[in-house]
Amino acid sequence: MKEMVEQIELLLEQEDNTQLQEYLNNLNISDVEELIDELPEHGPLFIETLSLNRAVNVFRILDSPTQERIIKKLSGQKVADLINELPPDDRTALFSELHGDAVQKLILHLSPEDRKEALSLLGYEEDSVGRLMTPDYIAVKRTWDVTRVLSHIRRYGKNSETIDVIYVIDENGLLLDDIRIREILLVKPETKVSDLMDGRLIALSASDPQEEAINIFRMNNRTALPVVDNENILLGIVTVDDILWIANEEYTEDIQKIGGTEALDEPYLDINLFRLVKKRVGWLIILFLGEMLTATAMGFFEKAIEKAVVLALFIPLIISSGGNSGSQASTLIIQAMALGEVTVADWWRVMRRELLSGLMLGLTLGVIGFMRIYIWTMFSPIYGAHWILVGLTVGCALVGVVLWGSLAGSMLPLILKKLGADPATSSAPFVATLVDVTGLIIYFTIAVMLMRGTLL
Repeated sequence: MKEMVEQIELLLEQEDNTQLQEYLNNLNISDVEELIDELPEHGPLFIETLSLNRAVNVFRILDSPTQERIIKKLSGQKVADLINELPPDDRTALFSELHGDAVQKLILHLSPEDRKEALSLLGYEEDSVGRLMTPDYIAVKRTWDVTRVLSHIRRYGKNSETIDVIYVIDENGLLLDDIRIREILLVKPETKVSDLMDGRLIALSASDPQEEAINIFRMNNRTALPVVDNENILLGIVTVDDILWIANEEYTEDIQKIGGTEALDEPYLDINLFRLVKKRVGWLIILFLGEMLTATAMGFFEKAIEKAVVLALFIPLIISSGGNSGSQASTLIIQAMALGEVTVADWWRVMRRELLSGLMLGLTLGVIGFMRIYIWTMFSPIYGAHWILVGLTVGCALVGVVLWGSLAGSMLPLILKKLGADPATSSAPFVATLVDVTGLIIYFTIAVMLMRGTLL
């Protein structure tokens, strides 16, 4: 990459557009995309210089903010050519990221037919499968023979998103089946399409959420899936490259939410500083207000702390252990739900597992905590004559807090999903804050129960 950047900078310095065009057209499109990332100020020039076909292929794989930045600086003719050559699904993805006035200007560059198609796709819900689909596919009738099918593919296949899969429809456009191209190529020319149909059809609904489409692609070895309406009429197809792109965006968004921030709609280094602060400050304020309840909890047990100051030494240990176990559980469940391994209906199975695992984890940390106090007592009387009670209090509190953290962290995502919210918002910091407050109550309640009549 360093050599490519140096070569490009040399050509830019020499203002040799012919050599620049030749050099860019000989690179892989992924290399050009990386060059645009390395030299963002020259991105519009690179797209302008590339041949139209390669410019379209490079533009497709750029992230949305970069696409928006580049398209604003292209010449009118290049914009028109680019917009017209973009596949419908990529065009829809671009339009959905732009402001309304910008979309209106770009749509004017389209032919009446393409304009109607673009507006139709934009009419679907933002996160629906309809926004991902392309109407460019190959459809045949069940009565055709293979010779006619191949002739049809030769005539219309160039404009199709993919010819790996051919779709069988009836005279009303109802989807009947899909056939892989290899099955067509490996049979005799006179074979009827109906003889190749097996009825094992998997289709998406245009109104399905994109997350569901990701799971269906993950579970089935398909490069493309058909999209139908409520009456099973074939509307378009969704290809695996679009699904991979959306899956990456969903994963990035979930990771950011798990970290306790709103999802960023731009790359970290591109987003405006004030917008970045705005994305983060909301959750920080909520978490700060939540943590203030720890002071309230400690104030309730103020007399107990005054009588047994030694209890205060273990507060960070207790609340951090509970927060850590809760964060672990919430992260595991959120990821399992994203992969389709866990659903709301599995709540009881999840709770049983977390009860057992939380108990075992708590016992492990509790024994370690007790042993730590025991070993320190051998060398210093820091915990006093009642060190055994102190050790039992810390050990039992760790069992209770870790168990509670595991339960809270595992159940919160499921509860949020049941309520229709995004499970990823039950982020690790949120769970940790919840367990911090309740962990103190568990700790001091156990202390009062075990130490009444001695230290308290």
